[in-house]
Amino acid sequence: MGDPSFFEEGELVAVLTAQPLDRFLDYKAPEGGCLSGAFVEVPLGPRLVLGVVWGTGRGDFDISRIRSVNRVLDVAPMGVGMRGFLERAAEYTLTPLHAMLRLATRVPGLSDPPSMQRIYRLGKGEPDRMTDARRRVLGTFSDYGGSAFTIGELSSLAGVTNSVVKGLVKQGVVFEEVTPRDLPFPRLDPEYGGKRLTNDQMSGAKALCAGVQSGHYGTTLLRGVTGSGKTEVYLEAVAECLRKGRQALVLLPEIALTAEFLKRVEARFGSQPAEWHSGVTMTERRRTWKMVGKGKASLVVGARSALFLPYSDLGLIVVDEEHDTSYKQEDGVLYNARDMAVLRASICDARVVLASATPSLESWANAEAGKYDMLELTSRYGSASLPEMRVIDMRLENLPRERWISPILKQAVERRILVGEQCLLFINRRGYAPVTICRACGHQVGCDLCDARMVEHRFLKRLMCHQCGQTKAMPETCPNCGAAGKLAPVGPGVERLAEEAKKLWPDARLAVLSSDLFGSARALKAKIEMIINGGADIIVGTQLVAKGHNFPLLTLVGVIDADLGLQGSDLRAAERTFQLMRQVAGRAGRAEKKGVAMLQTHQPEHAVIRSILTGNELEFWRAEADERRCAGVPPYGRMAGIVLSGQDISQVFNLGNALARNVGMLKAIGAEVFGPAAAPIARVKGRHRVRLLVKADKGAPLQKAVAEWVGQFRLKGDLRLSVDIDPQSFY
Repeated sequence: MGDPSFFEEGELVAVLTAQPLDRFLDYKAPEGGCLSGAFVEVPLGPRLVLGVVWGTGRGDFDISRIRSVNRVLDVAPMGVGMRGFLERAAEYTLTPLHAMLRLATRVPGLSDPPSMQRIYRLGKGEPDRMTDARRRVLGTFSDYGGSAFTIGELSSLAGVTNSVVKGLVKQGVVFEEVTPRDLPFPRLDPEYGGKRLTNDQMSGAKALCAGVQSGHYGTTLLRGVTGSGKTEVYLEAVAECLRKGRQALVLLPEIALTAEFLKRVEARFGSQPAEWHSGVTMTERRRTWKMVGKGKASLVVGARSALFLPYSDLGLIVVDEEHDTSYKQEDGVLYNARDMAVLRASICDARVVLASATPSLESWANAEAGKYDMLELTSRYGSASLPEMRVIDMRLENLPRERWISPILKQAVERRILVGEQCLLFINRRGYAPVTICRACGHQVGCDLCDARMVEHRFLKRLMCHQCGQTKAMPETCPNCGAAGKLAPVGPGVERLAEEAKKLWPDARLAVLSSDLFGSARALKAKIEMIINGGADIIVGTQLVAKGHNFPLLTLVGVIDADLGLQGSDLRAAERTFQLMRQVAGRAGRAEKKGVAMLQTHQPEHAVIRSILTGNELEFWRAEADERRCAGVPPYGRMAGIVLSGQDISQVFNLGNALARNVGMLKAIGAEVFGPAAAPIARVKGRHRVRLLVKADKGAPLQKAVAEWVGQFRLKGDLRLSVDIDPQSFY
């Protein structure tokens, strides 16, 4: 498709819209013409929709029927590199291009013209009379860290009428300001506040900065033990990127990490960066999107979708905790942000830093093969030392029924509390109990819409399905046999562990960290700040606590069930268990005092448990790599998951069987097809699910063959088919 830089009025242009259409649409350029890549508003039937000028129109039907572009939006055009990235990402993930564009334009008010707006900020006064509605307004400001809101956003988030906000304005409790709708972000100063680095850190920083200075694509795996100061090292690369006048992006796996990280950025560069994640207001999201496109936001800190912002000159992408599974988008557009970061950087001549103490096997294998550079930080920053690893053999412990904290761990916790140190009790299960069973008939309470057990959340007084999110009150009688008083929890979750801890240490200050227990990202951040400042003796948490937090007073980590992740058929089970155990153990002893990690296990002789205890990570990765290589699975082979779903199970299986019978194009590339088979969770949100799995050699043209294969069939009724290239989960 031709791509001149400017189209004169009346010239045919091809426009891609975010509507579910499988083609570009021809329009005439508007009065005054338009640039290639311009964001435009175009008529589609009776509606006006958003689109992007993608190139020259084809003109392959009656020219007289072609309508004109309604108007060009006052935002920076989408660059050639961004359009190329969306096309390549669509090809790789087998996603329709219109869906990729929708992902890249998910911002409110994009088509609004530049204007002034009234925004509302928190003042310093107190209302003359506190009401529940006013308390909710003030709480919203607190939850969002003092952000500015439009009156509509503030009223909606607080669940009040506009008059409540206006009343607070009259009393000076809330300030009303008239400002331009979208302002540039403050300049970040790369010379402002650099820390003194260790020799190890300095060597790594110089290597990363040299890569940024080159102005060419390259990927570096920055592997450093927990607490080694990887953040300070890659912030020096960010500083070098800013010196060159290019933009930088830092991806974080968890919103709760952003508060501490933003403080470090401000301390290093003198101002805060732009943010892009679900914890910022829609007003700020629109501002970030527009300023990124104009080059007025030099650093973005965000979640995985920040990759799809329209950067004018992206020079560096950092993927922090690159091994984290939350970088994989599991619904809608299926992509892995780590892989898409490498793709985007290769298109715009940017550098990529993949940072982790426990890298993914994919990244480790790429570094071993020489595709990525490797930098290693082998010691903790300052006087901190790595924690001592110990195992508690639960086969030798005499635990009472319905108890999970061993006597050895109990004694260790008590010793730490006596000297004013913090302890972490870790279990990778949300809720109170994973299963609720009737002791009369054996029925396990399940979700009405999914083939999944409902998890009791006692703090919320609800049962919850972790697949579809449905909740319902805890029943008083068994839904199967009607027996009263016979429903009982089976197994521990984080809430049940907290209950046990409270009984064992009634005078200790307890903090529970689980994503289910916080109504907002800001509330979670406030809890973490409280823990950092010494406001808790015992932390009971899920994997949320393993993601990069720094608790200076924490010296003991107790893992309640180190065997949990080793169960099931996930090909990455060993890798993920190893990563999680090493990461959570790394929370201990990050300051001056020595830390200890104690793992409760029924399998102390298991190869993964032994590797965790010895700390011989290289031996573990090589053994894991050898197994995967022999099996021909990622990263030494390729996979694609096909998920079929529908309300009629026979129709879903019929489609699956038809796919399995017509695999000629897959056999032509040497691929194997497994299935169809009912998915492990065979029904979600009332839809039956059937899976097929395609396995091919590393160099096989998998996407092309899969696209031809599934393209043979037209889906009828409510049947749906999704393709997951490089699947991370198999539920």
